[in-house]
Amino acid sequence: MNNYRLTIAYDGSRYSGWQRQGNTENTVQGRIEAALTEILGHRIEINGSGRTDAGTHALAQTASFRADTGIPPEKLAEEVNRLLPGDIAVTAVEPAPERFHARLSVKGKTYVYRLWTAAYPNVFERKYVYHLGKKPDIAKMERAAALMCRTADFIGYSSLKKSKKSTVRTVRSIEVTDLGPEVRLFFNGDGFLYNMVRIMAGTLVEVGLGKRSVESVAVPFETLDRADAGETLPAYGLTLVSVEY
Repeated sequence: MNNYRLTIAYDGSRYSGWQRQGNTENTVQGRIEAALTEILGHRIEINGSGRTDAGTHALAQTASFRADTGIPPEKLAEEVNRLLPGDIAVTAVEPAPERFHARLSVKGKTYVYRLWTAAYPNVFERKYVYHLGKKPDIAKMERAAALMCRTADFIGYSSLKKSKKSTVRTVRSIEVTDLGPEVRLFFNGDGFLYNMVRIMAGTLVEVGLGKRSVESVAVPFETLDRADAGETLPAYGLTLVSVEY
């Protein structure tokens, strides 16, 4: 069996997230598996680098699968895209090393959360930016972001209730980029818990709007209590930018 690596871009607006689900066929993973199954003539299951929530987008999600096929990778990508809807695209299919696994081999990920700060809505980007409607204090957000960059238990910044698995993660960097009416928050780390990026972004926004102090962002690391972090921002402002191996 050959091992393959897929790179995938998608607009998550109308999907119930990345992961295949028993109660709906409307997932990104499900659509890609259906296309591969039709092309290769037998059931194909793919492994993604991780889940993205309903409404979240991706510039470069990664997935892997095994199959016996003589179809060249570039031709396989062409055939898959022919069957996929216009808001999902396989941008690359590559042979992968035998031990490569899209989830288990991950070394890091980068996400961006996009904020629109003008009073008027961004008509053409409205599905990809959260309309904040006012300019936050960028300097305060940067100071708070620096306090979030650490190796620690991030369950206080997650919607997880409990977990048998470790909730310790390393956030390597958070960049606050001011682009005038748009502010982008780039998060890089070795992995992220359920809703973690959206909650961290919401907490930084509250700091920027003066609703909480810079120092308060350290409290969830001490209490491990979700109630001590900020709001969970909407999924549509979040995009998976890249996955590191």
